[in-house]
Amino acid sequence: MSELSVNHLLGIKYLQPEDIQLIFETADHFKEVINRPIKKVPSLRDITIANIFFENSTRTKLSFELAQKRLSADVISFSAAQSSVKKGETLIDTVNNILSMKVDMVVMRHSSPGAAHFLSQKVKASIINAGDGAHEHPTQALLDSYSIRERLGEVGGKKWSLWAIYCIQEWHFLIFMLCRCRAPK
Repeated sequence: MSELSVNHLLGIKYLQPEDIQLIFETADHFKEVINRPIKKVPSLRDITIANIFFENSTRTKLSFELAQKRLSADVISFSAAQSSVKKGETLIDTVNNILSMKVDMVVMRHSSPGAAHFLSQKVKASIINAGDGAHEHPTQALLDSYSIRERLGEVGGKKWSLWAIYCIQEWHFLIFMLCRCRAPK
């Protein structure tokens, strides 16, 4: 399998174990890239990505932007605090205005649970959920699981004991992710 089974990254529950494996294998490849003197590859050349953040974020927003630029994507960033959203513009109107600029993909962070899923049903661009309140944060779950895989060799086939190092939001994503990787209950 060289392509994901889904067009959007909305939540871990929509990914097949093979999708997760492909994401991990791709991350292995790109991890080598960041250790090179020139940390840029043309993987996303001619792709325009809009980072649309309706709530504040530092690590998530900067991590996405840096990765997109290292993959040679054209990146535009949107902040709701400095937009027509303050004047009552709807989510769909905002995103459609941005998509009219020939954007191929949207990375969205929103405080409303299910916002990314809702958006994926209303627009043609691929949507990546960068967190939607306490509902989902699939990229964080993937990153945490990838880190576990690097440390332990694999994620599935292990028994897990989790300590309270995460807030409740990250707990549920990580637990769901571990189950998707066929970890025993």
